[in-house]
Amino acid sequence: MGLFFDVLSAINNPNQQGSVSQLESIINSIQQLATNRGIQPSQIQSAMTVLGNILRPTLQKQQSALGSTQLQNLINQAVSANTSASGQQSLLSPQLQQQIVQAVSQKTGLSPNMIQAALPSLISAVLGFLNMGATKPGIQGSNPILNTFLDSDRDGDTDLGDVLRFANRFINPPAVS
Repeated sequence: MGLFFDVLSAINNPNQQGSVSQLESIINSIQQLATNRGIQPSQIQSAMTVLGNILRPTLQKQQSALGSTQLQNLINQAVSANTSASGQQSLLSPQLQQQIVQAVSQKTGLSPNMIQAALPSLISAVLGFLNMGATKPGIQGSNPILNTFLDSDRDGDTDLGDVLRFANRFINPPAVS
């Protein structure tokens, strides 16, 4: 839940890029993807968890090799390219994307073809979440959401499936009777 608290903090911090409308857009795109492809919410949540668990070590390696600023720049570029494969391939090789497809398929029971088709949207959503903590242009600072996600102590606070669930509750609170 720590990662979701960082998302909320980014929304409330005028120096960071996060906003309620940005979070709402990410949640709506995931919900639309699930609805259009007949994917259950629990399967999307599991897919996000698996995706995060595979992306974390990859992004940690890139951060070690490039530095935090350059990694943030790559994420910015990928987010700006939205769901285009070229923007995501700057971060994720085709081999890694295939590994993600297989792992998500095994965990969720969804077909590899369905996951392959949904992967650009799922990756875009993850990168959108991570980019919410980036500082606004002209402001110095690090990205606390990305830093928490890359937290290597495995304290359980970085599950993207949980972030999706909490974000969905935040955007669509349950009706009070």
